[in-house]
Order: sequence, then C-alpha cells, then structure tokens
Amino acid sequence: MELTKRAIRNLSLEALKQEMVQHGEPAFRAKQVYEWIWKKSVRSFEAMANIPKTTREWLETEFDLQCVTTAEMQVSTDRTIKSSFALHDAHLIEGVLIPTRERMTACVSSQVGCSLTCSFCATGYMDRKRNLEAFEIYDQVVLIRDQAQEKYGIPLTNIVYMGMGEPLLNYANVLQSIEMITSPEGLGMASRRITVSTAGIAKMIKKLGDDQVKFNLALSLHAANDEKRHRIMPINESNTLEALSEALRYFYEKTENDITLEYIMFNKFNDSVEDAKELYEFARQLPCKINIIEYNPIKQADFVNAEADALAKFTAFLESKKMIVNVRRSRGKDIDAACGQLAGKK
Repeated sequence: MELTKRAIRNLSLEALKQEMVQHGEPAFRAKQVYEWIWKKSVRSFEAMANIPKTTREWLETEFDLQCVTTAEMQVSTDRTIKSSFALHDAHLIEGVLIPTRERMTACVSSQVGCSLTCSFCATGYMDRKRNLEAFEIYDQVVLIRDQAQEKYGIPLTNIVYMGMGEPLLNYANVLQSIEMITSPEGLGMASRRITVSTAGIAKMIKKLGDDQVKFNLALSLHAANDEKRHRIMPINESNTLEALSEALRYFYEKTENDITLEYIMFNKFNDSVEDAKELYEFARQLPCKINIIEYNPIKQADFVNAEADALAKFTAFLESKKMIVNVRRSRGKDIDAACGQLAGKK
C-alpha cells in the first residue's frame, strides 16, 4: 500500500528544520528548501539546484508540493485573462488577471465554491467543496504574476481576494497566504497592494482588527437597507448593517487601513436617489470610499444593470455629499471573468 505524501508547504520553517535534522541533514538545509519553495516558487524538488541529489530524492519520497496548475486560459477582448486552475485533488477554481493603464491586478479565489448564496453571484449557486490551503492561494498569485510578465511584460501590482469563496470563512489560510505573499522570505509584495473582500461577517472583521492586519478591506454591500440586503444576501440576516457598521469602525480604529464599500447597481432595485441617501447614511459613519460596480449578468438570476441616467443621479448625489466615489466598469465580461461571474464555466 502506497503511503500518502505530506504537503511540504503546510510545514513552518521550524517544522521543516525538525524534519531535516531527524533525517540527518544540517539544520541550514531547511532554510534553503524554504527559500526555494516560497521565494523562488519552484514547482519541483528537482529544481532546487543547491540541494544535494540524495536530499532531493528523499524530499520527493516523503513530500509533495501539491502545485496548482493552469487547466485552461481565456483572453478577453479587453486583455483580461481568466484561468481555470486545477488543484491536486482535481477540483477546479478560477482566477483573473485584470490589466488596466494604472495597474496589473490578480483576482484570486479562497474557496472551492462558496457557502454563501448571494443571489446575483454565479459562485453563490455552487456548493462549497472545501477551503483552499494557503499555498493554493499563493500559487494563484504566482501563476497570474507570470501571466502578466509573459503576456504583457508588466509586473503584478495588486492582488484582490474577490474570486470564488468568502475569504473570512477561510480566515487562517487567507492570512497565511498573505504572509507568504508579503514576507521578505516569500514574494515580498506590499500589504497595501492587497485587498480582501468580504460579504460581511462582523465578528471576523473585528478579528482582522484585533490581528492588526496591514492589508485593505472591502465590504460587498450592494444595499444600505436591511430589508433589501436580506433579499439578495442572506448573510445579512445574521450580520445586519448595524453590526457591520460597528465592526468596520472597530477595524479602522485598530488598523487605520483603507475601507472600500462595493455597491453593484441593479435596475429598479437599489439604484434610486433614495437608495443613494441610504448608502450615504451608512458610509458617512466610516472613513471609506465607494466603488459603484457594473452588474454582470448570470444565467441563474434575472437582475439587470442600472441605466446610465440612474447611475448618473446616484453618483451625483453621493458626490454632492463629498463622498469619494469610483464607477468601476466591468472587465472580461465576454469570457465570464467579471465580478460575480466566476463559476467554473467555459
């Protein structure tokens, strides 16, 4: 019977050192291997050039890197690239490279599927199969970073945890992935270039504050009225707007990190000036900016994007109240790579 290999990237540096010493290797060898894994992002033990051949063979026997691989890649007319990534257990997830004039952004997933059932999001119609390991999130960043360089010759500038899944329901692995992405022992990216987006889990937002994280936070709000938000985001029943407002204020007091309110505008649902007034009342309690997001249709729902006139009046009201408002146009819609469309669909 074949023994199952262990995932080496689930070991801390100290745990890896203990493994090395027990095998009769010098302790410094662990740091060498660790650097190959996290700083140089190697995809095989054979590639670890300064590690003795006998040690590499032993590593190959005992451990597995469980690398994420690119199963399929689609390029949009606007240069957005959507990738289907295969995990070691044959599950598929999706990630997106979003190129704009100012930045090159990787949008990564944190779960296989999602346990939340937001009615406007394709991922919300999938079952949650499992949480992603920290190294599986890290691998998405590496693969998308390489795409940016190979396709466009531009380095990755930003990372958003806005793909499949709810990041705060995979809290430990998400934070560990960010540690390896930002650490000098890892990819060395700046924390301020990373944004984690949540559908709104108040106690976990407070935990981010207690842990004094360095990255930015985005709340998928989409309605500033409890009754309306209940209808499209069932999580609001246990995480009301009042609870979320309190949690976001707590998060900012602890971290002083940027907060973004994400607001998808649906035609004749949340796009009136009255809706804008409710959004203002919620937002004015926080140091935040508001991103108005174009709705991207999915076959499971019959929502329609707000009309241009409604959008103009909505944003004009908020700007008259001195709110910082950005209108985000969708990228990659033609390949189902836009916000809310990720569902493993070709």
